[in-house]
Amino acid sequence: MRARIVALMAAAAGITAATALPATAVTTAAGSTAETGTVACTTVLNQPCVWHETDGAGIVGVAQVSASPSQLTVVKVEVRTQHAWGSPWVTAASATTYAQGFAKAVTPRVVTEDLRIVCATAGPAQDVAQLVTTCTSPF
Repeated sequence: MRARIVALMAAAAGITAATALPATAVTTAAGSTAETGTVACTTVLNQPCVWHETDGAGIVGVAQVSASPSQLTVVKVEVRTQHAWGSPWVTAASATTYAQGFAKAVTPRVVTEDLRIVCATAGPAQDVAQLVTTCTSPF
């Protein structure tokens, strides 16, 4: 039983580390550049990689997903905010992309001091049951 718990905790830590990566130096759709560094997304088919990028003007949410080149793929990314602890998360910005194979989506810029989280849902566009959702840690 303990071995199962340890294995589950290790898997959860790996998923958390892969989805809560720091902001990076990637040019956003708006043409601005965020903090220096690089995002290292693990290539797992139909598993979204999600992160945020910040600069003095706000944040954007970014998500990408890899898939078979012949697969119609969807990726939806949302920046959600929470005004007060325990209040509901509200979507402040979102973007959705459909593409054959690899897909990437970038939200419009959000300026807020509220608690934020970035979530992405991605996978085969023609099979809703196989879509996967992942989120960053609140920041």
